[in-house]
Amino acid sequence: MATEIPVIPTDARLTYERPSDPRDVLIKEMEKRKIPISIGKTCPVKCTFCYEIDHGYRKTEEPGKTTQEDWNFILDYISRKPTRPGELWVWGGNEYMEWTDLFLHPKAMEWLEDFLKYTDKSLHMFTVGYVHVPKIHQLAVQYPNRMNFDLSVITLHKDYRKALMPHAPSVSHLMKVLDGPAVTSANFYSFDAHTMSEDATTISRINQNVLLWMGCLTPLKGMEENTVQILRQGKQYLPEEARRVYEAGLPNIQTIHTEPAITAFLNRHKIITLFDLLGLEKRDTVVMAKSVYRILKMYRKNRARFLCVPNATLGGDSDCTILLTFDDILKRLDGEKVVHLPKVVIESPRGNGCDISGVTLDEFEAKARCKVRILHKVNTKLADTKLWQHGYLSHYIRDYLSNPASREFEQIPIAA
Repeated sequence: MATEIPVIPTDARLTYERPSDPRDVLIKEMEKRKIPISIGKTCPVKCTFCYEIDHGYRKTEEPGKTTQEDWNFILDYISRKPTRPGELWVWGGNEYMEWTDLFLHPKAMEWLEDFLKYTDKSLHMFTVGYVHVPKIHQLAVQYPNRMNFDLSVITLHKDYRKALMPHAPSVSHLMKVLDGPAVTSANFYSFDAHTMSEDATTISRINQNVLLWMGCLTPLKGMEENTVQILRQGKQYLPEEARRVYEAGLPNIQTIHTEPAITAFLNRHKIITLFDLLGLEKRDTVVMAKSVYRILKMYRKNRARFLCVPNATLGGDSDCTILLTFDDILKRLDGEKVVHLPKVVIESPRGNGCDISGVTLDEFEAKARCKVRILHKVNTKLADTKLWQHGYLSHYIRDYLSNPASREFEQIPIAA
């Protein structure tokens, strides 16, 4: 039996005005391999942990609610693009538009079927569960290996679910979404004892083919204090929760990808090898975020001047070199004439050699009054491939929790 999608309360909505010609932003998104559907308003799900709560650091362009005419234009435009092996089109525009749960659009399922039927392309989609059952499973069977479906379960525990995502679908609906061939991976997190571990067991019992994507959610600037406390509490419980999942011996593939410090430590050998290939001198200033700074201070001390830059723009507990902005770096400069910058900082999908906020390298150099030398080997392609190879839960258990060196790594102080 088909399940109804619950109606979101109207007080959660803020409608965008439709511009006279929305096609400019639609085209820009599609050039980045995005399928730019819009629900025409801010996301009504209002998850309290959403990284889009404070996106004032980047300018967004909203095309208004997608009409059938818009969709016809989108589908025709995408159909004319060459199909590349292994390429996934992302369901929704998020380079220029605000990120929302697009399955709240009343025609989303119909248009998803159109995309699968009238193009030969594959897609990657995210939702907290606002898809129709059994339609989503029927599409997965009819168009095998065309959908990479990440289901944002977040948590199945009633109290935390109510606190973090009060407008999300019911758990019973999520179980129906999971019970079938559609979902590729389910992401859910540690919030307390017996949260992530119980969720893993429940999800595995329903679907042993779903990849389990686990870890913690990161507190960011703009989040309510109660949310921040819950997320930080989850980080404290992550080690014991991970052990419970590991000891359960579930048949699903199990990954842990959300903690930068863990990712950096598990990939320390790759980071060190790459650093050695850069040909830097002791006096060279190199920009990096906190976790990579700790790795290099631990294993390559005094081999260069490591400029540790906090992710001040995103704030909270953010710790990622890819997400550094030029404004973050500018605040840390102290008279440097030359800085060496990982290429990942200027590889925003928006293009034009800009950071995630849209500031270009030329604009930064003009403000900083220093020369920037790009470290081309430290690029997004490397981060998206090599640094994920050690992201399995078993690696975290064996090479982090059971490794005394990880305690030393955690204790390395961050330069003020």
